[in-house]
Amino acid sequence: NNILKNFKLFSQKNLSNMKISAKDIPENILNRRTFAIISHPDAGKTTLTEQILLESGAINLAGQVRAKASSKRTISDFIKIEKERGISVSTSAMSIDYNGYWLNLVDTPGHADFSEDTYRTLTAVDFVIMVIDGAKGVESQTKKLFEICRLRDLPIITFCNKMDRESREVVEIIDEIQEKLALEVSLINYPIGKGNDFIGCYELNDGNIELLIKQNKNVKNLIKFINSKSTNQLSSIITKEKWEQEFENLNLIKSLTAEFNYNNFQDGVLSPIFFGSAIYSLGVKRLLKSVIDYGPSPKPRQSKKRLVNPDEKYVSGFIFKVQANMDFRHRDRVAFLRICSGKFKRGMKLYHVRSKKLITISNPILFLANDRNIVDEAWAGDIIGIPNHGQFMIGDTFTESENIKFLGIPSFAPEIMKKITTTDPLKSKHLNKSLVQFAEEGLIKLFKTNVGDSKIIGVIGILQFDVLKHRMETEYNIPVKFEEIQYNAARWLIGDNNNIEKFVEANSNQIAIDHENDYVYLIRINWDLEKSIRDFPSIKFNKVKEINNS
Repeated sequence: NNILKNFKLFSQKNLSNMKISAKDIPENILNRRTFAIISHPDAGKTTLTEQILLESGAINLAGQVRAKASSKRTISDFIKIEKERGISVSTSAMSIDYNGYWLNLVDTPGHADFSEDTYRTLTAVDFVIMVIDGAKGVESQTKKLFEICRLRDLPIITFCNKMDRESREVVEIIDEIQEKLALEVSLINYPIGKGNDFIGCYELNDGNIELLIKQNKNVKNLIKFINSKSTNQLSSIITKEKWEQEFENLNLIKSLTAEFNYNNFQDGVLSPIFFGSAIYSLGVKRLLKSVIDYGPSPKPRQSKKRLVNPDEKYVSGFIFKVQANMDFRHRDRVAFLRICSGKFKRGMKLYHVRSKKLITISNPILFLANDRNIVDEAWAGDIIGIPNHGQFMIGDTFTESENIKFLGIPSFAPEIMKKITTTDPLKSKHLNKSLVQFAEEGLIKLFKTNVGDSKIIGVIGILQFDVLKHRMETEYNIPVKFEEIQYNAARWLIGDNNNIEKFVEANSNQIAIDHENDYVYLIRINWDLEKSIRDFPSIKFNKVKEINNS
């Protein structure tokens, strides 16, 4: 996978190993947990997200949130096409107050076509929950996302979902994780039975069994435990012979897995594994406890000048996502800022490094997907939204005064390209403006050809064209169509300006400009690229570039 190979250029390898003393860090920072949930499509990632929100009390009905005015809104899938298709195509950030801890949870797209959005998100979190389908095990997209986590040394908590359905044997699941991902696992609970015979999960730390209760899937369920040491309680749910067999299997699996070691978990080489059923809330509360107990507080972050620690006095942060039209009736645009250090206060003036301007952040917001609340203060580790009219871009750095720049967020060359036009000639001007906005959001790559001024859309996966078309029509009322083109690859040109200008002049028919005004070489066949490399050895033809935020 081209994206995966090139992400290495932008990973913060071994940064998580840089330990800082907790004794002088404010409690508000130590109590922050910022994490993403990743999985292959349909493993139950968004269901788990909603059950976490139910368990924490952030919502009282799955799929909806009751605001103060009792309005009901969709939670984690807030773009219309997400609601219609039942998939996540955009990263959604949510903040939760739970048992004295502040959890910043990011629900990412599981679909491979939107993997670039997920990769950018992983630059903004401190650890991840990896969701696996108990019947399917480690699937292709899970493996790709895991490899990104490994490049960043992100700690991983594994949740094996859908144990209430027919699933693989536990030993098979664990063996596959260890073999395919080269990741040691530590068993935290153990599923008793599977499919129709699944009765719950045995907790290794205290011997209690959390029972499966098939109640209303859309509300917070009651949790019921029995003590496995109580013969009367145990015999009410399982025969003696069956229990002895399960316990024998458990002891075998324990001998094949590692004891939990906090340092190994923090280094990303060992993952605690939980089994459960997200749709019935089974295992969710225990998972949340592990987020608090095991999940790291905000980590140091590398800038081009120096390492920035979360406990520093002055505020700093970077934009990892821009979302246009979260409420398209108001044509709004929100930049997602990961705070890396200090205590942010509403109304602060922050230095926008790219524009070299001080900007007052007067209406910062916290998210519950598209539900927003004005926030008066935020700490390192938090994700806040900054409403704006297009002046902020992915990769931008904010500080209180220091001229630093956090390591760039990668932009990947597209794997599929098509020409875009509108079927309504009166809306041609609006087409260009809206495409620039979607390019700045990171949904697409926008290339304008030197010759003919054609607009070419580049994407990672074909489904992105469907999303773009849908959003153009619903958010901007612009009907569009796509046309096949002769180009099948694109490369950014890196090198001396004089050499690049010579190359552009010699290949003007295959040159375009992206939305950041960088030259792009459009390639028809591999021979084009091979010849260009021979003829212009001083120029690099890059598949990936750092988002231009300097």
